[in-house]
Amino acid sequence: MELSLAGRRALVTGAGKGIGRSTVQALHAAGAQVVAVSRTQADLDSLVRECPGVEPVCVDLGDWEATDRALGGVGPVDLLVNNAAVALLQPFLEVTKEACDTSFDVNLRAVIQVSQIVARGLIARGAPGSIVNVSSQASQRALTNHSVYCSTKGALDMLTKVMALELGPHQIRVNALNPTVVMTPMGQANWSDPRKAKTMLDRIPLGKFAEVENVVDTILFLLSDRSSMTTGSTVPVDGGFLAT
Repeated sequence: MELSLAGRRALVTGAGKGIGRSTVQALHAAGAQVVAVSRTQADLDSLVRECPGVEPVCVDLGDWEATDRALGGVGPVDLLVNNAAVALLQPFLEVTKEACDTSFDVNLRAVIQVSQIVARGLIARGAPGSIVNVSSQASQRALTNHSVYCSTKGALDMLTKVMALELGPHQIRVNALNPTVVMTPMGQANWSDPRKAKTMLDRIPLGKFAEVENVVDTILFLLSDRSSMTTGSTVPVDGGFLAT
């Protein structure tokens, strides 16, 4: 998707790899000034080499105090992509407290905290903004061994709607994106077994997984003024999985 975001400042979490990294690259190419947040310094270092001018922030978003220190003075941000997430898969009867705490801290609580920082700044400036929360098809369909992950993403979808309701009067739009399996390096590694992949592909009418650009193009659309009347939505990028 070719569009200009020149003059906008964007913040992307989970920017070191996969969807987050590709989103930073696309925003940079569209002319936005980008703050890239990751917990892995080496990933940020290589990203800055690829995209000169990107502002790296290394922090574990599961740590509330560290996140406040790292992003509390981040400055004006117009566009936010809450992409950082963890997927700790366990059978329901084996779910641990640690898996619950880590998953909800990163997948939900960090979204609240980072969005508060950005939204408060937008409101103080009287500026419009757009927030995209990267959710999952797992927010709306049960998947074996995904009890905690599905729960965090279901909560993220509802958080998106409440954020849209409360921030709309300030002209801040909030939407969620719900991808199927995405062919990032991690997605390729986890779904390379044809037998495992078939169980999912059989439920996708288009018969294929998403490519990274399918997700990134939708993120850019939701961030841009081209979606100026879209807020509080959950947007599937799933090949029809949620229609079945």
